[in-house]
Amino acid sequence: MTGFDTIAIVDWSAGKRKPAAPSKDAIWIGVARTGEEQEPVYCRSRVDAEAWLTAFMDAEAQAGRSVLIGFDFPFGYPRGFVNHVTGSDDPLVFWDWLEGRITDSEAGENNRFDVASEINRLFDGPGPFWGKPSENAWPDVPYRKAGISYDICAERRACDLMAKASSSCFQLFFNPTVGSQALMGLPMLARLRRRDGVAVWPFQQWSDAQTVLVEVWPGLIEDAVKEGDNEEIRDSRQVRLLARALAGLPPARLEAMLSDTGTAASEEAWILGTGHEAKLNTAAKGAQSMAPPPLRNDCFALPTGVDWTPVDDALALLRDRMRPVVDVDSVPLMQAVGRVLAVDVVAKRSNPPHPNTAVDGYGFSGAAIGDGPQVLPLVDGRAAAGAPFVGTVPNGHAIRVLTGADLPDGVDTVVLDEDVRTTEAQVAFHGPLKRGANTRRAGEDVMVGDVALSAGRVLTPSDLALSAAVGYGALDVCKRLRVAVLSTGDEIVEPGVKAAEGQIFDANRPMLLSLCAGFGFDIVDMGRAADDRNAVRTALDAAADQADVILTSGGASAGDEDHVSALLRETGAMQEWRIALKPGRPLALGLWQGTPVFGLPGNPVAALVCTLIFARPAMAALSGAGWVEPQAFMVPAAFEKRKKPGRREYLRARIRDGRAEVFKSEGSGRISGLSWAEGLVELPDGEVHVQPGDMVRYLPYGSFS
Repeated sequence: MTGFDTIAIVDWSAGKRKPAAPSKDAIWIGVARTGEEQEPVYCRSRVDAEAWLTAFMDAEAQAGRSVLIGFDFPFGYPRGFVNHVTGSDDPLVFWDWLEGRITDSEAGENNRFDVASEINRLFDGPGPFWGKPSENAWPDVPYRKAGISYDICAERRACDLMAKASSSCFQLFFNPTVGSQALMGLPMLARLRRRDGVAVWPFQQWSDAQTVLVEVWPGLIEDAVKEGDNEEIRDSRQVRLLARALAGLPPARLEAMLSDTGTAASEEAWILGTGHEAKLNTAAKGAQSMAPPPLRNDCFALPTGVDWTPVDDALALLRDRMRPVVDVDSVPLMQAVGRVLAVDVVAKRSNPPHPNTAVDGYGFSGAAIGDGPQVLPLVDGRAAAGAPFVGTVPNGHAIRVLTGADLPDGVDTVVLDEDVRTTEAQVAFHGPLKRGANTRRAGEDVMVGDVALSAGRVLTPSDLALSAAVGYGALDVCKRLRVAVLSTGDEIVEPGVKAAEGQIFDANRPMLLSLCAGFGFDIVDMGRAADDRNAVRTALDAAADQADVILTSGGASAGDEDHVSALLRETGAMQEWRIALKPGRPLALGLWQGTPVFGLPGNPVAALVCTLIFARPAMAALSGAGWVEPQAFMVPAAFEKRKKPGRREYLRARIRDGRAEVFKSEGSGRISGLSWAEGLVELPDGEVHVQPGDMVRYLPYGSFS
């Protein structure tokens, strides 16, 4: 393994459950995914954090992303300790031993001092664990360190000494309480490590694991942390910057750090990055917007022995291997429509921010209302949107309120204007009235701290309204994917010019350029390249310099003049996918100077089908929007069609009178069928005989947008 798609850093806590509002000394998780910083995650308890981490690991595994998760507490103890407790030198045996004894609750109530007492009783004399909130409690745990003899094992590990960490994994109380964090964290790690695809560094073989758990220490990047925003919670800043630092390292540098451990690491564990503090601080101080890692040369490689590839298999391979290749940009809210959201929009304030009234009427305390006629005295003043009432409405009194007004203190229920009679001093209406009637609770739409919009969403006008409501004036979005389109072949000429004998007009380029523009991408017109190796090479060089992805048409097969595929083979990053579909079986895929290339068939019908079915979802993933599948509809057929097994077929189609019509000819040279059609009918891989009235799968062109 030479890099990770996602980095997560966890700042652990051994304390009680924290308040809803983000606070210090809580559990914070910093995430950098494919080079992009995410908003730090605040967890109120260890139970919440473990649930979040479990869901996070599931999501990353499902997306095919490799993950490194760092935790800021010791993974091991000084040499000799684990053997004395368990009889084994394997630190993971102690993890399981501890998991069987530690208890924890949602409120943070736990038995760590009882477990520490049990361990201490296995040693002669006081310790090795020490520190507690009361001198008189837990007699087997010394209150102070004085008098403890660390003869069976040292007080600190080798990595603690090398990293110059002042804390000891045996200190349970009085800051820093690293010992308590380890006792409460290792049982959680014992559960996480038993999940499929998880390895613990440096105790296990980790290079082929999907998720790698490592020990980290934010103190290694203290210089960068000190330079941060003082208004940001320090714990949040630490995990954010350390995730940024590790994500910003070249893969070779990170691999070197993972390989650089002391001789005691297999038993004591190791702090990732020890001895590499300068590199980490430089990376942590780097630009806020990080460049995503490049695609690997083997990203398009088919499994060994694959010949004809079913459509679903080809799509699954692309879905697993495509990831964003665009940087992140911050844009004003008014300019964000149509852009891909780069990071989650986490509500900075609740919507609505305060309890308010949903109607014009009169507000009061619902607890004071019974059945039958009610007459309440009115207090002076009123509450209106933007002009709240200052003061408290006494119990048994009412106040005039207008739609959208913050509910005054003492008011939790509103009666509509239409249901009352009033004088200057009183309001009369019939009860009962349900408590809370005609009001909106604070945050009933979105609570502060909730994810209002998820990263990868293509922003709509409604999304901008929601972002504004939860406190955003600008959004972090992915830069628009730049798509270069190149046509190749001596036989094609520019549309509108005089064509010589044997020449045809370039129909693909205007079709593909406008198609990609409709997808919301920036287009780069590379024109036409003759059937000349140097001309095609020059065009590809220029395209790679200007674009994030390249679409070519023609020259992608294995003939003498198929220069696109020949040049990609020269780079060692060429894959020819022979896909079992009609039209458009050959599809050349590769990288040119690190830029993905989709070599489409020269036939316009096949070029369109391959673009919609394969290039479109792949480009969505490259753009940061994730894998986008078109919305299909099952509709009755207005045609008859027999199809042999072995490949999937796409027929040009449109809907008339609620039924799918198909173009009169399946000839791949009939471009008029593309214009006639409004979508595609997809016929499955197996043998099928469609008769009028049978249900078929219809993909409107618009569902690809």
